Amino acid sequence: MAVAGHGSIVLIGAGNMGGAMLAGWLKSGISGSSVIVIDPGPQPAMAKLIADNGARHETSAPEGVKAGVIFVAVKPQVIDQVLPPLKGLVGPDTVIVSVAAGKTIANLESHLGEAATVRAMPNTPAMIGRGVTGAFANARVTAAQRDFVHSLLKVSGPVEWVATEGDIDAVTAVSGSGPAYVFYLVECMAEAGRKAGLPADLAMRLARETVAGAGELLHQSPDDAGRLRQNVTSPGGTTAAALSILMADDGMQPLFDKAIAAARKRAEELAG
Repeated sequence: MAVAGHGSIVLIGAGNMGGAMLAGWLKSGISGSSVIVIDPGPQPAMAKLIADNGARHETSAPEGVKAGVIFVAVKPQVIDQVLPPLKGLVGPDTVIVSVAAGKTIANLESHLGEAATVRAMPNTPAMIGRGVTGAFANARVTAAQRDFVHSLLKVSGPVEWVATEGDIDAVTAVSGSGPAYVFYLVECMAEAGRKAGLPADLAMRLARETVAGAGELLHQSPDDAGRLRQNVTSPGGTTAAALSILMADDGMQPLFDKAIAAARKRAEELAG
C-alpha cells in the first residue's frame, strides 16, 4: 500500500482496535518507518510489533510533526483528555480518522480544529481481519484522502461509506454492536439445546460451530442470506417447523426492529 504523498500516519492508541489496524497496515505493505504510534503504555506484544517494524513510538505528541493521517483509536471516555495536546499535529493537509464510538465530528473539531475528518465505525471482528466498517467523510476530505483512508480501513474488512453522519448511528446499531447479537444467538441456541436434553457443553459446541460455519458459508457463497436459508429449509421438515416460530409475527424480526432502534437511540444520545 503506497503512503508516499500522504505523509506520516499517526496512530493514537495501540490497544485492541488500534493494534489490529497497525498490524493490518504493516501486513498490507505500509512501512513501519511511516507510522508514529502515540500510546503511554502499549502492551508488550504491541511494543514489540512497533519496535520490530521500525515504527516510532511516542508517549505524547512529538514536536515538529504534521501528520498526513491522524488515526484516533482510543476509548471515547478519554477523548476529551487525549485530543487537545495533539492539535499541533494537524496541518493543512491532515485528515483525521476516528473510530471512537459516539464521538461526533463536531466533538473532534472542538479539540483539533476544523480539518478533513472521517468518522468510522468498525466492529470487533476487525481484530482478526474479518470486520466491516461504516465510514462518513466531511466535506473537507478530498477524493485522494478518502481513497487513502479507505485503504487504511479495509485492512480489517470491507468498508461501507454512508451519506450522512447520522447514518453512523444506524451503522453502530447494526454492525458495530452486531457481533454481540450473534454471540447471544449462540448462547440462546445452546441453552435451548440443553433444555432439549443435550449436555450443556455439547450444546454449546454445536451452537458455536453451527453459527461459525454458517457465517463462513455466508461469507463465501454468492447467494444472499434469504436464498441460503431457503436452501436449508425442506417443506414440512424440521427447519421449517423451527422457522415457523422464528418468522412468526411476534418472532425475531419485531425483536430485532426494537433492538436496533434501541441501539440507534442510545448511539444518538451518546453522540449528543
